[in-house]
Amino acid sequence: MSEQDDRSRFEAVYRRTYEQILGYAVRRCSSPEDAADVVAETYVVAWQRIADLPAGEAGKLWLYGVARRVLANHRRSERRRLTRHTELTDEIEHLYTAPSHHSGQHGVDEAMSMLADSDRELLALALWEGLDPGEISIVLDCSRNAARIRLHRARKRFAKALEKTRPSASFASRPLIEKETR
Repeated sequence: MSEQDDRSRFEAVYRRTYEQILGYAVRRCSSPEDAADVVAETYVVAWQRIADLPAGEAGKLWLYGVARRVLANHRRSERRRLTRHTELTDEIEHLYTAPSHHSGQHGVDEAMSMLADSDRELLALALWEGLDPGEISIVLDCSRNAARIRLHRARKRFAKALEKTRPSASFASRPLIEKETR
C-alpha cells in the first residue's frame, strides 16, 4: 500500500470513528483536556500502526482497545505525577515552611487554598520571594501596572477568603498605588 492509500484509509477511519472514540474517552476521563489527549494519542497509534488496523467494524473495536490501553497509561502516569507532586510538596513544606508558634497562621492556609492558582502565585511572588510589582511584571511578562493591579486584586480576594476562615477578624487590603519611598 502506498502512503497516499494509507492516508486515505486513515482519514476514512478517523471520520467514521472519531465521535465514538471521543465519547469513550470523555466518559472515562476527569477533564475534557485529558479526554482530548487520550483521543489524540489513540489516533497517533492508529496512524503508526495503520497496517495493523483491521477493516470495517473490527477497526473500530481495535481503536477501542488502543484507547483503553492509552487511557490506562494516562491514568498510571497521572498517579505517578500526583505521587511525585505530593512528595515534593511535603519536602518543600518541611524545608521551607517556618514552624508556626502562634495562632496567626490559623486560617491563612485555608484562605490561600480558596484562591485561584494565579492569585496564589502572585501573593507568593510578593510575599515569599519578596518581589516588587516591577519584578513580578518581568516574571509574569506583563506591564508593571498590570502586575500592580493583579497583585492588588489578589490581596483583596485573599482578605475576603481570610475573613471567611476567621469571621471575627477584619482585614484591609493594601492600597492599589503604593507610596514610593526615596
